[in-house]
Amino acid sequence: MSVGAADLTRIRTGVGGALDEFIARQRRDLAGISADLLPCVDAITDLLTGGKRLRAAFCYWGWRACGGADCPEIFAAAAALELLHASALVHDDVMDASDTRRGQPAAHRRFAAGHVAAGWRGSADAFGSGAAILIGDLLLAWTDEMLRASGLGPAAVWRGLRELDAMRTEVFAGQFLDLVAQASGSSAVDSALRVVTYKSAKYTVERPLHLGAALAGPPAARVAGGGTGQRDALTGYGIPIGIAFQLRDDILGVFGDPARTGKPVIDDLREGKRTVLLAIARERADSVRSAVLDRAIGDQRLTEADAEQVRGIITGTDALAECEAMIEVNVKQALAALDSAPITPASKSALADLAVAATARAD
Repeated sequence: MSVGAADLTRIRTGVGGALDEFIARQRRDLAGISADLLPCVDAITDLLTGGKRLRAAFCYWGWRACGGADCPEIFAAAAALELLHASALVHDDVMDASDTRRGQPAAHRRFAAGHVAAGWRGSADAFGSGAAILIGDLLLAWTDEMLRASGLGPAAVWRGLRELDAMRTEVFAGQFLDLVAQASGSSAVDSALRVVTYKSAKYTVERPLHLGAALAGPPAARVAGGGTGQRDALTGYGIPIGIAFQLRDDILGVFGDPARTGKPVIDDLREGKRTVLLAIARERADSVRSAVLDRAIGDQRLTEADAEQVRGIITGTDALAECEAMIEVNVKQALAALDSAPITPASKSALADLAVAATARAD
């Protein structure tokens, strides 16, 4: 995987350092209220330790694409997206009743286990879910706080908050449409692609790029040919890369290595996620195989043998091959958008590398 031009190691270090400083300040404040709050900070710290930092990286290169200089402030601003994503993960795990996240217990499971260990009264599961919801809410509030405290100045922060607001509304839309699809049993490919666009493509790539661009300055202050042209070019790249990223994630959710994904690959099937991969398989399957998919997807008691049968249907209907082809087409479309984009040469090279980092196979 070529990621040299994207400078991911340095971005991760800068973003990680900004997060460490921010969380340390919050830890001191919360410790002053009660030591009982510190397990919440510990859970947040553990969750933030993992992750690829892709959203922060896209934000950084959106900044650089539009003429922003390399500086510590952009790492702090980009780190706000890590808090937003952590919030979404905590809430998502509650909604999906997931047991693990990034190779460790999900927040609600962690606090439920703590309740049991302490011998407290009441429902341990209810306590765990309540704690996780509160932690997710806190992380969401900290998103704005970290952006405001980034040091970029009020004008830049105000421009950035508008992008952040749009991003949060869009990811809500994607999450809710995903929830509706699971509850209704929808298997339409176009509906699954709409969820991908709002839950992943805009959230993971396009809006982080737009956030970085907005922080870099108003259109008139950007590099020659910028403004609307830059924003359109970033969208032309960001949406197809975001779609390809989610398609790859969906494949890994069924065929991936748990050691790499950090959660059992059977979880997506048990949760009943109506992915593009499964929608294509369902659309192409005959009545017998369709019945197997309908029975298996969303079954909380799904066994590994059942999952293997689903995998066989996915490959047998060429749904896996179709998703791989869609990833390839979307990556090519995104790279083509970079060719004529009115952005800095360094950012073109970096975004080309990020396209690979976000969509490459994990094998």
